[in-house]
Amino acid sequence: MLPLEDFPEKTELEDRQFVTALARGLSVMRAFQPGDGILGNGDIAERTGLPKPTVSRLTHTLTRLGYLVHAERLGKYRLGPGVLSLGYSLLANMDIRKIARPYMQELANASGLGIALGARDRLSMVYLEHARDAGTVTLRLDVGSHVPIATTAMGRAFLAAIPDTEREYLMVAMAERAGAEWPKIERGIKRAMDQIAAKGYCTSFGEWEHDVNAIGAPLRSLDGATIMAINCGGPAFIHKPERMEEEWGPRLVNTVRTIEKEMQSGFAAHGPW
Repeated sequence: MLPLEDFPEKTELEDRQFVTALARGLSVMRAFQPGDGILGNGDIAERTGLPKPTVSRLTHTLTRLGYLVHAERLGKYRLGPGVLSLGYSLLANMDIRKIARPYMQELANASGLGIALGARDRLSMVYLEHARDAGTVTLRLDVGSHVPIATTAMGRAFLAAIPDTEREYLMVAMAERAGAEWPKIERGIKRAMDQIAAKGYCTSFGEWEHDVNAIGAPLRSLDGATIMAINCGGPAFIHKPERMEEEWGPRLVNTVRTIEKEMQSGFAAHGPW
């Protein structure tokens, strides 16, 4: 979880319409990640970079509103039904998920890889849809999981497709976060952009996690205003780079093109996604 001040967005000093209290409340809810269970105010303060007294007031307010549930015996919090209703409403109204799901599942069944559709969430990509073959070993990620933009195939595919100005802005923010590791990461991003230009997909072999291999390709809306990405990933000891590049890379690109065509055919009925 990035501290509030590290989010690559305009602050209240640059944007008079920016509501700091709202941003802080949202950062508290964003501190909860899949598998966390419950968190205390100290945990949330550490993840968000907010002062603990501020966190205490925010968790109290969010509990009163139904977005958090207070486990009084433990003095900690978990996400409440209010957050779930927001998430489900968003996902249920995203036509792209409905269209992409069967094609993603087909690719998962054929490859044994985990297939994910993601969109940018600050300096991460958040999974909006996920498919896996029931009989194979895949990564323990699902809808709602976050992975970094900088080192993953999904994130790099996204970077390759967005406008130059947006990419440059994100690169500066990612460089600040990466510190001494940035030159190596930047080389990987530039290589991925060359791969996208040449083949339509990019690779990340052991660059996010040393035991994970993945490929990714950008997914564009009809009007080009919305950029997402689809990746295929799995354990490196099963999925070797050679086969991923020779077989599943082209298959991923074909899958993405099919989904984009389906979106175009449904544009008149549903509007842009």
